[in-house]
Amino acid sequence: MIDSVIFDMDGVIFDSERIVCDLWIDFAKENNMKGMDELIIKCIGINEKATEKLFYETYGEDCPYEEYKKVISERYTALCGGGKLPKKPGVNELLSFLKENNIKTALASSTNVKTVTNQLRDAGILEYFDVVIGGDMVTKSKPDPEIFLEAADKLGVDSTKSFIIEDSLNGIKAAYAAGAKPLMVPDMIEPNEEISKLCHKIFVNLHEVRAFFESNLD
Repeated sequence: MIDSVIFDMDGVIFDSERIVCDLWIDFAKENNMKGMDELIIKCIGINEKATEKLFYETYGEDCPYEEYKKVISERYTALCGGGKLPKKPGVNELLSFLKENNIKTALASSTNVKTVTNQLRDAGILEYFDVVIGGDMVTKSKPDPEIFLEAADKLGVDSTKSFIIEDSLNGIKAAYAAGAKPLMVPDMIEPNEEISKLCHKIFVNLHEVRAFFESNLD
């Protein structure tokens, strides 16, 4: 039986993490910043405050992170704004299936809620989500489970009965810590042995997730 489904956004709903990582890596090359390849992978799945902390730890307290972030944001908007952000294969089909079967659905992303809402609206899929939670609505970042517990609470469900779809290592750890059933659809990082043990299931894409849900409706 499927009680509820909670989605991460970047790397699950949208093919956005690769774009963001490439923008940061290109920016680092332009500005002779060493170590960006490793740093940006560590930032996948965590919120803005945690990302900022990692940047200062890597490049020092004098790092003009806010200025850098503004440049990346402008480049990202030019590439992906106004509904141009590519969706992952199977998103529409999965969301339609969940809605048709009256399954409660939430979005819980480390990205701030204003950006999340705008991107979902621009993509024409905001209406599929009963609840939307952004990283600025909670105090702790993934791998802490707070954001998923908040999403489950707003849905009015027990998190232990929820399936959580994630692509990141931090996200899977958070889903597991919430007592939920983590479903991983890897994007940029393949699961290691530790993460694989935390996953209820691992899928190649969202088409496979839909097929799994279809076979577990009753």
